[in-house]
Amino acid sequence: MVNYFFKKIVSYFVLLAFVVSCAPTLPLMKKHDANKAVPNAYPDFDKQDKIAWSSQENVPLTNKTSIEGTTKESSAKKQWKDFFVDGQLRGLIDQALDSNQELNIFTQEVNIAEYEIMARKGEYLPKMGFSGKAGLEKVGKYTSQGVSDATSEYEPGKVVPEKLPLYQLGLVATWEVDIWKKLRNATKAAFFKYLSSVDGRNFIITRLVAEISSTYYELMALDKQLEIVNNNIEILKEGLKLVRIQQQAARVTSLAVKRFEAEVLKNQSRQYDLQQRVIITENRLNVLVGRYPQPIARHSTDFIDLVPYQIHTGVPAQLLDNRTDVKRAELALKAAELDVKVAKARFYPSLSIDAGLGYQSFNSKHLFASPDSVFYGVAANLTAPLLNRMAIKADYFSANSKQIQAVYDYEKTLITAYTDVVNQLAKIKNLEKIYELKSRQVAALKDSIDISTILFKAARVDYVEALLTRRDALESQIELVEVKKDQMIALVNLYQALGGGWYDPQELKQ
Repeated sequence: MVNYFFKKIVSYFVLLAFVVSCAPTLPLMKKHDANKAVPNAYPDFDKQDKIAWSSQENVPLTNKTSIEGTTKESSAKKQWKDFFVDGQLRGLIDQALDSNQELNIFTQEVNIAEYEIMARKGEYLPKMGFSGKAGLEKVGKYTSQGVSDATSEYEPGKVVPEKLPLYQLGLVATWEVDIWKKLRNATKAAFFKYLSSVDGRNFIITRLVAEISSTYYELMALDKQLEIVNNNIEILKEGLKLVRIQQQAARVTSLAVKRFEAEVLKNQSRQYDLQQRVIITENRLNVLVGRYPQPIARHSTDFIDLVPYQIHTGVPAQLLDNRTDVKRAELALKAAELDVKVAKARFYPSLSIDAGLGYQSFNSKHLFASPDSVFYGVAANLTAPLLNRMAIKADYFSANSKQIQAVYDYEKTLITAYTDVVNQLAKIKNLEKIYELKSRQVAALKDSIDISTILFKAARVDYVEALLTRRDALESQIELVEVKKDQMIALVNLYQALGGGWYDPQELKQ
């Protein structure tokens, strides 16, 4: 008996080996490993004549102005509460992280991914349940069972009834033996997808922090521009009074008065345009915070005097740890590799063990009669796909294509991350130079306003020159505020490009 059982086991394994050898290969699909190499440093934009681009062999370069170089740890490691010092802005970000609808929706995606892990873990654990049956069966009279039942007595003088009831209570269990790690790999893939969803949520946090900060600075810039326009309107009104007095003294014509009146009206219309833009920007910020439109507290008076933060870029390799989109793409790649293994394991035979134990009887009064009504059984099932291999093969090829797709997506994400940092570094350097020149332009035009006013009162220059001087001065001040806004937003964007904003010390400890 033992030899017979052993021979059966051996025959099963021979069958397994045969089926395994029939697993398909991918001769037409070239394996492509992800290229994780990044340059050792960022380019140096301090060079006036030529940008110094780093190569794989270069030592890290150092930026010498407000963006300090790679000798210090990346500012991305800074929590946003430490990076943004404005109390009003920090309050908005804090509320957004609690109330922003998009972030809360993605939080549920993280929960769903976590529950998927639980479901996958349950797949390779034994399953046991309680089973209860009640039914009625009539077998044919001229069958072997019918003849046997008609002549059998289960009690003296009582034969098995023609219409045979069936009552059964007991436990049933089944377990798929995970020989090829199909179920365990599926669980690991679900785990990587969960981690990917966590990084996806962190990516939204980074983007949300950056978007709120940028919108906040845009709002402050609009306030400052509105303040400049209001002051200019008052200056123009004073000039209009002076021109009217000069008209009465026959020193200028009515044309000068009309030109000044038109300039006042032009600036008043610009004032209402800025007010509308303030309302729209304010409400956009409210939507990001996750609340209905309402006034937003801010201190815009000293916006032009804001000092840009110091940001340490670190080395490009830190993007692998800091950029949540890069980490998410890497985890998605690992999950795709495991999905390929899961798809390939479907070609192999699956072994499951079924077992049952309980009470069974065709008469309810004998249902719990032990040991006569006790039944038990155990069986091993070995199944392998034969006729449906085409569908499994298609899934396998599809999983391979998705894996290669994930490789290219990872490489694209990494290149994009590095490029984002380089673009923002270049922008910050150029904005520093633009701001310096614009500041000198504003100072010169402010002096020219005073000079033109004195000369105009002394009839040394005409009204057109005085008017154009005021117009140029206004435009230069507006442009200076725009440059300051672009500076602050560029620094926020660099902080985001480096992967900052999502770190939470409390979460990291858990």
